[in-house]
Amino acid sequence: MNDAIIETEKVNRIFDLSGGEKLHVLKNISIKVPRGALTILKGPSGSGKTTLMNILGVLDAPNDGKLIFNGRDVLSLSDKEKELLRRKHFGFVFQSVSLIPMMTVYENVEFSLRLSGYDGDRKSRVHECLRMVGLSARVDHMPQELSGGEQQRVAIARAIAHKPDVIFADEPTAELDSATAVSVVNIFKNLVREEGVTFVMTTHDTSLMSAGDAAFTIDNGEIGSREEFQS
Repeated sequence: MNDAIIETEKVNRIFDLSGGEKLHVLKNISIKVPRGALTILKGPSGSGKTTLMNILGVLDAPNDGKLIFNGRDVLSLSDKEKELLRRKHFGFVFQSVSLIPMMTVYENVEFSLRLSGYDGDRKSRVHECLRMVGLSARVDHMPQELSGGEQQRVAIARAIAHKPDVIFADEPTAELDSATAVSVVNIFKNLVREEGVTFVMTTHDTSLMSAGDAAFTIDNGEIGSREEFQS
């Protein structure tokens, strides 16, 4: 398996509840996310996988532990440096696709290039990304004219457009039927091959849990197992 692009060491995440109670969501999480692969964080709802993904994507910070990206200590960065890291090196695909409703498919993807400060040929890159997700014929459509699966594919094109190192996908197939869910995961796997990008995806869908190159099982905030699969 590839070398690690992200590593955590004994990461804990504890949330303060009302009445002085505390909720220990992640407990001493130590994992290595392989570079240039699709890694799945699997487990039931409430297991802590989304909290872990938010920490890996620097959307949240642990109470203690280490987070290393490309050999760099992420937790020591300033807020501004973390924001730049997310903007330049990470992409995000969420269960709620959050496309901008008054923008066309093309404009939604191009907007992400402007936000990231992409300095290449934006028009060419937008069309390239839409080709990779099979939406070349939908360039001028509005989000509301697309199916749920097509909207998710636009969200994927938007996430990969600025050529990030890692794309985090949190339950990206939860609102899709089984066939569409499989097609979305296949797009992820094709993008790993074509773009060399690393994908980290959470799911509680049992039919997708062995669809990646590697998987971590999370149960009650702890790593239960790590598996590797043949491509």
